[in-house]
Amino acid sequence: MKTLELKFLNQDNKTVTISLDSPVEPADPVAVNQAMDAIITQNAFFSAGGDLVSKKQARIVERNVFDIQL
Repeated sequence: MKTLELKFLNQDNKTVTISLDSPVEPADPVAVNQAMDAIITQNAFFSAGGDLVSKKQARIVERNVFDIQL
């Protein structure tokens, strides 16, 4: 399972992560940048540490889960 993680800094300088399942690949850096800018500009999300104020990082994370037979 892959997720797109958008990481921002809030007013308390703490990292806030927004995760989106099943991202389109390959990721378009321009589109990701524009989406993150829009999230900040429109004040679309609020965190316990205040508004999101800057972009920190964007990444695609892949997680593999394997069940163990008990």
